[in-house]
Amino acid sequence: MERIIVDMDEVIADPMGDMIDWYTREYKLPVNYEKMVGTSWIKGFPEQHQELCWQRLLAPGFFRHLPVIEDSQEVLKDINKRYELFIVSAAVEFPNSLKDKLDWLNEHFSFLTWKQFVFCGDKKLVYGDYIIDDHVRNLVNFPGKKYLFTSPHNLNETDYHRLNNWKEVSELFLK
Repeated sequence: MERIIVDMDEVIADPMGDMIDWYTREYKLPVNYEKMVGTSWIKGFPEQHQELCWQRLLAPGFFRHLPVIEDSQEVLKDINKRYELFIVSAAVEFPNSLKDKLDWLNEHFSFLTWKQFVFCGDKKLVYGDYIIDDHVRNLVNFPGKKYLFTSPHNLNETDYHRLNNWKEVSELFLK
C-alpha cells in the first residue's frame, strides 16, 4: 500500500487564519498578506505586534482550537481507506503544542488512530511515497513525490508540484 505523509499546520489546521481572526478582532488593524510572501506569515502583522503574535503562537492552548482547513476531513477520510496515511507535524518546534495537536487530531480526524500521528522535530526522518506540506524545508530531503500545499509564505516557490486546496488533493489521489 502506498504511503502518504500529510503535514498539519497550514495543510489541515489553520493557525494563520486563527491568528488573523484574533488579531483583527482584538486590534482592528489590517494584516498585510504581501509581507508574508516568501517568509513567515507573522511578518504580515504590523511590526509593533509581531512579538505578541509569536507569544500567542507559543502559548499553551493556541493549537487546540484551530479551524480545520476546508474539505481536508472528507478527503483524508477517503484517502485513509486507500493509502497508508500519516499526519506528521514538526510539533517539537512549538513544545506547548504537542498535547493540543493530539487532542485536535482526535477531535477532528477521529477516523485516524494514534498510530497515524507523528510529532517530530525534523521531518527528514519520515519516508513515504508522497508528502503534502506547506514548507519547502520539509520537502527537500523527502525521498518520494513532493507536493507543496499553497500558503502565503510559499507563493514564490516554483520547484514543486503545487496543491492549492483539498479538492485538488482529491483529484490527484482519489480519481
